[in-house]
Amino acid sequence: MRFDVLTLFPELIAPFTQQGITRRAFASGQVQLQCWNPRDHAEDNYRRVDDRCYGGGPGMVMLVEPLERCLAAAQAARAACGPVIHFSPAGRPLNQALVQELAQGEGAVLVCGRYEGIDQRFIDRHVDLEVSLGDFVLSGGELPALALIDAITRLQPGVLGDAASHEQDSFSDGLLDCPHYSRPEQLGDDAVPAVLLSGHHEQIRQWRRERSLWLSWTRRPDLIEAARQAGRLSRRDEQLLAGWQAAQQPQVF
Repeated sequence: MRFDVLTLFPELIAPFTQQGITRRAFASGQVQLQCWNPRDHAEDNYRRVDDRCYGGGPGMVMLVEPLERCLAAAQAARAACGPVIHFSPAGRPLNQALVQELAQGEGAVLVCGRYEGIDQRFIDRHVDLEVSLGDFVLSGGELPALALIDAITRLQPGVLGDAASHEQDSFSDGLLDCPHYSRPEQLGDDAVPAVLLSGHHEQIRQWRRERSLWLSWTRRPDLIEAARQAGRLSRRDEQLLAGWQAAQQPQVF
């Protein structure tokens, strides 16, 4: 798994490989990451990578030619090309399904735009997939790139301490994850739910499923409908949802 990041600010990317759970994936070489600065591929004395927008308007646009030379260098360094991904509000929403899809490949070339954006001709010529982190605007593509790299890296075998960890994450089965508790058992007036102390694995599993359903139904009802359409809801799930719908009142767990 290899990521090549085209960015004007490689110093924003580099520290990510040295911290946290995913650090061992980079330290071992299981996941490789290299940054490429388009300024290194500009041919004028000022290392210019942007210019004014045709048609007028504020801001600058990243130029095609330095980006194309930078992309060519990055692709030449890869054993397998992989998709070229650009981060844009017009892109496909980044969700767990897309992460799981990309995690099956050999990585990608990630293009991080800046200023008012990238000349559309570069996108038309080279970009295979545009991805959006959400309905808001960032200063550049570096944060979305890091989010994508992190999400894909943690799905690689052996990266997480427990191989089952990512299987219980929010969105892994289409729903939000249940709440989690640790020590101390009693914190003032707040106690860990008794079922989690019972040792009854089936009861614990059912409680976690109910809480996952409840959180998804109250906070992200779109996930419930998507899970229903995908056939991920059991008969018991549907009975619980029907009961909550009828009662329309908070449940006590």
